[in-house]
Amino acid sequence: MEGYGLQSQPSQSQSQAQQGGISWIPGATTVGVVCKDGVILAAEKRVSYGFFIASKGGKKVFPITEQIGAACAGLVSDMQVLARDVAANANLFSMDVGRKISVRAAAKLMSNILFNRRMAPLITQTIVGGVDDDGPSLWVLDVLGSVLPDEYAVVGSGTEIAIAVIEESYNKDMTVAEAKGLVTRAIKSAISRDTMSGDGIDFLLITKEGTTEETIKF
Repeated sequence: MEGYGLQSQPSQSQSQAQQGGISWIPGATTVGVVCKDGVILAAEKRVSYGFFIASKGGKKVFPITEQIGAACAGLVSDMQVLARDVAANANLFSMDVGRKISVRAAAKLMSNILFNRRMAPLITQTIVGGVDDDGPSLWVLDVLGSVLPDEYAVVGSGTEIAIAVIEESYNKDMTVAEAKGLVTRAIKSAISRDTMSGDGIDFLLITKEGTTEETIKF
């Protein structure tokens, strides 16, 4: 009440703004690259919320089918829900239609799930990549399900640093083996500057032969 020397307490969002940022936003550095013979999806392993490291062994890269995967930056629970739903629906599609789902269709399926959840959104930025009859391809999605094709992409708190490394050296004729070194350098560069990223890298290497998961810890 005015006149009695009482002041209203600042809201949580106001307090966070006064402290220089929103402390609960999770960090990540997640990369996707299209290569001549496949696609690389990769992400570092640190799960952080503001200045708190919740885990040093988080997984942000998920296989969807034998030749499609997704890499995410955001809330771990939302990533897991989204990847599980897309994988289940992609499997149902294959059994119903009698052929494997395309990378573009898998990205659109994920887009529909995200858009349908727009009133209670899944807090995740996502890269979907894989190999189908049209060759390797990569699609980037935001929280509301917008779908954009690209040759390479980075999402998460380490984006500005990692994307600079990739843009300097990326070549669409690179093989998966060659691009893996570039992706590793990009994520390591982000880790060296972004405190919300770190503790190793998970890779999903996708070619026409299938998917291979690899992990580097440091």
